[in-house]
Amino acid sequence: MSIENYSVATLEDFIGRELGVSDWVVVDQARIDNFAACTDDRQWIHVDVERAKRESPYRGTIAHGYLTLSLLAGLAIEIGIVPEDASAGVNYGLDKVRFMAPVKAGARVRSRVTLVSVERKDGGRIIVKTMSELQIKGEDKPALIAETLAMLVVEAPSFKSRKEMSEEQQHGGKH
Repeated sequence: MSIENYSVATLEDFIGRELGVSDWVVVDQARIDNFAACTDDRQWIHVDVERAKRESPYRGTIAHGYLTLSLLAGLAIEIGIVPEDASAGVNYGLDKVRFMAPVKAGARVRSRVTLVSVERKDGGRIIVKTMSELQIKGEDKPALIAETLAMLVVEAPSFKSRKEMSEEQQHGGKH
């Protein structure tokens, strides 16, 4: 998606505004099982379908909280939080996360993103804070609410080896 008039130069104009809402994504048992395999978190409430049907208060398996949190990055990119004129956007961290409701296997989720703040740094770097709400289709309560941080890079940095820098210094910056 592309956000109209949204660019590196206009970021501050969007503070307090909703940047967009992603498409719905299915959190099926296969995704939950794959996440369990990647993280070694194979708690029965996530991966044992039969036991979860019998013993879980949710009457089935639920997604890992960190699985639901990990969906935010891709959904934010889908929404377009990295302006087209930025060289790159990378995860910078989280300020606050609250897991509000479980995501049952098979549920559909989407992210609603609002720009909270913009902090311009040296070297063409910009820290943007967004408030992301991961909504569950058909549920009143969101799965989670998170303040996420991304670092936008306006110009790709020039990476030089120590050898290249040393040669430039010896030759007065000329080769």
